Amino acid sequence: MQPKVTFQDIVSSIPRRFRPEKAAGQKLTFHFEIAGEGGGNYTIAIADGACTLNEGLHGTPDCVVKSKADVYTQIELGNSNPQMALMMGKVKVSNLGKMLAFAKLFRRFDPSLHLGGGGVELKGINSRKPLQGPLTGIRILDLSRLLPGPLATMMLADMGAEVIKIEDPASPDQVRNFPPFIGETAAYYLAINRSKRSLALNYNTDEGRMIIYSLVKTADVVVEQFRPGVMEKIGLGYEKLKEINPKLIYVSITGYGQTGPWAQEAGHDLNYIARAGLLGITGTAEGQPIIPGGQLADIAGGSYMAMNAILAALWSRERTKHGQYVDVSMMDAVMPLGTFAFARTQADRQAVKPSGHELSGKLANYNVYRCADNKYVALGALEPKFWEGFCKAVNKPDWAQGLLLEGNELNDLKKQVTDLFTTRTQAEWLALSDQYDFCLSAVLGMDELEHQEHILHREMVVEQQTADGTPYKSIGIPLKFSETPASIAWQAPILGEDTLAILREAGFEDSTIRTWVEAQVVTI
Repeated sequence: MQPKVTFQDIVSSIPRRFRPEKAAGQKLTFHFEIAGEGGGNYTIAIADGACTLNEGLHGTPDCVVKSKADVYTQIELGNSNPQMALMMGKVKVSNLGKMLAFAKLFRRFDPSLHLGGGGVELKGINSRKPLQGPLTGIRILDLSRLLPGPLATMMLADMGAEVIKIEDPASPDQVRNFPPFIGETAAYYLAINRSKRSLALNYNTDEGRMIIYSLVKTADVVVEQFRPGVMEKIGLGYEKLKEINPKLIYVSITGYGQTGPWAQEAGHDLNYIARAGLLGITGTAEGQPIIPGGQLADIAGGSYMAMNAILAALWSRERTKHGQYVDVSMMDAVMPLGTFAFARTQADRQAVKPSGHELSGKLANYNVYRCADNKYVALGALEPKFWEGFCKAVNKPDWAQGLLLEGNELNDLKKQVTDLFTTRTQAEWLALSDQYDFCLSAVLGMDELEHQEHILHREMVVEQQTADGTPYKSIGIPLKFSETPASIAWQAPILGEDTLAILREAGFEDSTIRTWVEAQVVTI
């Protein structure tokens, strides 16, 4: 039986868990002030690729960490979420940025390795794989992080693909730690990682790369989301993996693509839609751009386009028997969302301003209006028959010619329609629309989705639970297949939950797996 882990066990293991390969150029001094039974004051210094641990507080710290011994111990054991502890004040950190950099320099504490005796126990575990869907039999190795890649691979997993989410246990997908949390698990992680298997693997080591090479032999697709050149540097680039499996489809998701002047620039959704012209046409009539509520580049340009790329490449492989490399640039892929606005600039030779396009707020018959109860409705009476139906319903027949108005006359009509909508509540407007059918809908909040009869009928909000049994709801599967229905296989996996099963399936002996666990190449 494994003895109880104490804070002293954890702190004494720190030098043994240090990862010098991650510490190049780092020089950090940390003070740990740990109160309660078994606590103490310690200084940890990182310099010249080495880690030293000393009792007491020495020198000027880059960061001070304060907590209780039992709290810190549970965090190190993975039984308590560090972000929750920070938010609740159970752990106090003077410099969060330094702390995040510090954490990446150490392997996870493993009682079987750092308490001595007993060795590594390899428990039996069921091998789980999706059992239904149009992509059953397709194997995807997913090295992506955050939103674009993981959402794409989750939807492919729901469609039956076996998706193996590969993470370095010392530096896992950052979304695991983003608040808010459902129970002890990050809500965002739960939202985009269901139906996947989890392999915790340090792929920066020779052994880790060898394991990936072995998995590539039976893989159909690799998805990665690092900056251009990173995968080549660590020995996992397309040319290397193609030698192992010529039929491999290799998809790289980046902000600006693999080539071009912006290729190496960092960015996020906001940057990509700004450079794609979409932010410039989304905003108020006064010209102020407004950030869209959804992540257009990440999802439409990243997730959806990556799925399209994978499915198209799989079909091409059926015909040619060869795999290929696919360069998915989120900026490139989001540009088609501005197709009509760009076409207008070609016709008018003028820039389209925010709210200046027919489909972005210019028209009275295609707009968003506030109601008497301060709720909003979306009026989409774009075609003449719908606009005429609206005009009839509100007893304004003279407005019917409003589709042809421009300039001040159009602005005057928009003001009149705006004023009219403030005379009734949202529910009253919706009831009127039911009678006359003029394309009116409620502007719903995210908190309202799970109460909509249609959405529930379409199974677009589904109930699940976390690994610790906490219930939650998530967005359902958008594609409905008549012959090969997609389904949710299981909730988002715990880090390394499937490591042992995957390695055994790959043919590795338990003695070899134990060696890798002891060397902290893999985590089970």
